[in-house]
Amino acid sequence: MSLIPLESMKKCANGIILQVIGMMDHDGYRYNVGIILCNSKNEVFWGKRVKEHSWQFPQGGLKSGETPEQAMYRELEEEVGLQPSHVKILGRTRDWLRYDVPDHWIKREWRGRYRGQKQIWYLLRLTGRDSDVSLRASERPEFDAWRWHDYWIPMESVIEFKREVYQKALQELSRFLNVQGTRRVKPVAHPQVRR
Repeated sequence: MSLIPLESMKKCANGIILQVIGMMDHDGYRYNVGIILCNSKNEVFWGKRVKEHSWQFPQGGLKSGETPEQAMYRELEEEVGLQPSHVKILGRTRDWLRYDVPDHWIKREWRGRYRGQKQIWYLLRLTGRDSDVSLRASERPEFDAWRWHDYWIPMESVIEFKREVYQKALQELSRFLNVQGTRRVKPVAHPQVRR
């Protein structure tokens, strides 16, 4: 894994790239982890980004010297407030999954050098309680609400440039849960949102 350290980047449009701090490969992809946290019903944690009407899975970049697993546990604590004792790793993607960030979301001086994210996705089982989730575990929370959602989340609710990676991660990791199908869209009556 050939890594290039990155400096920080200021906030970009709609807060999608709050910072690019961490490690990047020679193709311009930032090393990152994605987290699919499921409960005993195989429903997945869905977090609402602070001050936005945008829902996503927890994710974050690797810091220098971190393994993907170490970064996953750090991000889990920072974004969801869970400790390693609250979860069990069920699986991870075999390879890095990539997505490109559209140019208009990237700060002008980084265009041509930064292309997007390169992620290892982890599937975790919550072994603790729902009340162990704390969205205020860090000084700069990522989420201001959360809910459990059917495993096959409607792709329409995912920002367009991340949809393919979400679909690939969910599909590959579904084998650890014995959930059938791909992208089942079930009508959901307003799931309970927690703050």
